[in-house]
Amino acid sequence: MKMKIVNTSTNPLPQYATALSAGMDLYANNDEPITLQSLDRVLIPTGLYIELSQGYEAQIRPRSGLAWKHGISIPNSPGTIDADYRGEIKVMLVHLGKEPFTINKGERIAQMVIAKHETVAWELTDSLSDTERGAGGFGHTGK
Repeated sequence: MKMKIVNTSTNPLPQYATALSAGMDLYANNDEPITLQSLDRVLIPTGLYIELSQGYEAQIRPRSGLAWKHGISIPNSPGTIDADYRGEIKVMLVHLGKEPFTINKGERIAQMVIAKHETVAWELTDSLSDTERGAGGFGHTGK
C-alpha cells in the first residue's frame, strides 16, 4: 500500500525495523536537546506530514525499549491520527521514570502503526441481546 508523506526533517522516513514489524519508527526533529524530568510531558515534532487513505488511521505508540529502560511513554496511547489531518505529526511523551531523560534530534521516540478501521452507523434500539457475561464489568471474569 502506498500513502503520501512529506518529510521536512533530515531524519529518515518512518521505517520498519524488521520484515515482520507492525510499527514504523518515528524520529525526533527537535532543534535543541529536550531534557524531561520525572512526570514531565512534552510534544516532540517529527517533521512528518502524511495523507492517509479513507478508512485508515495512524496509531502512535510507545517504543517498548524506551518505556522499559527509561519510563518514556505516550499518555494518550495509542494516539490516533485521522485520515483528514494534514498537520505535522507530533508525539506526546511522558516521563514516568525517576532520572532525567534527554531526547536528541534523530532519536527514535515512538512507533506508528497504520490500521484499517470501520465507520459505524448507529442503530438506535431499546434493548441489546443477552450474553453469558451480561453487564459484568472490570474484574467480572475473576481471572
